[in-house]
Amino acid sequence: MTETQPTQAEKADQFRALHKRSEPFLIPNPWDAGSARVLAGMGFEALATSSGGFAGTLGRRDGRVSRDEALAHARAVVDAVDIPVSADLENGFGHEPEIAAETVRLAAGTGLVGCSIEDATGGSENPLYDIDTAAKRIAASVESARLLGFNFTLTARTESFLRGNPDLDNVIARLQAYEAAGADVLMAPGLPDLDAVKAVCSAVGKPVNFMSGIPGKSFPVADLAAAGAKRISFATSLYRTAMRALVTAATEAKEQGTFGFADTALPTPEINNYMRG
Repeated sequence: MTETQPTQAEKADQFRALHKRSEPFLIPNPWDAGSARVLAGMGFEALATSSGGFAGTLGRRDGRVSRDEALAHARAVVDAVDIPVSADLENGFGHEPEIAAETVRLAAGTGLVGCSIEDATGGSENPLYDIDTAAKRIAASVESARLLGFNFTLTARTESFLRGNPDLDNVIARLQAYEAAGADVLMAPGLPDLDAVKAVCSAVGKPVNFMSGIPGKSFPVADLAAAGAKRISFATSLYRTAMRALVTAATEAKEQGTFGFADTALPTPEINNYMRG
């Protein structure tokens, strides 16, 4: 007898429930369907796509992926696993609030149960939207999410620390504005220390996603829990770790003429255990 798979609405409820637990949960970021299968098979309870990791699979830099490509990638990850999947959808792939709102609607059509919308413009001259504009974009995205008929989780993300605005007071003001606009989860990648994490978590009433993966700024789960974080994502760190292994192995073969890396590589039968078909 084939086990009945959870519906999108059921997975959405499961995802919401994870944010209500006393301890934070880990939400790793696969870069393709295969890595998603491995992570789900390891027992992680939810996944999130990585815009940078996915861009790398196409031979591009982060921010060089179209909306159609990002949504097709999201669908591939969703279809590969039976657990909730959220997506990094950058700034919604357009400046107008209506475009971000449409991106949320299309995201739900791929089977996603959540996504993040950030306040980075994608430009170098003015890298961040002003707070009022950014909050309007979140409000439109939230309104779109609420019309879906299930508990789609909208994460509002400020890129301040990554885009030349390392002002904690401004970061908190932005997150408070996004909370007031209706965001379900708040996120500020690049927080410099645990005091900043605690300040952010104490200043808002919605769950906070902490982004690990930055050297020197990836704090232990126990410390993040004490600071108030509810969700911990990995950004591109798993993808970058895999790329480091690739370069290290290929360098051994190219420069030493040996293949010692094969002795520690994951065996094909073990990989196959995670895959379908």
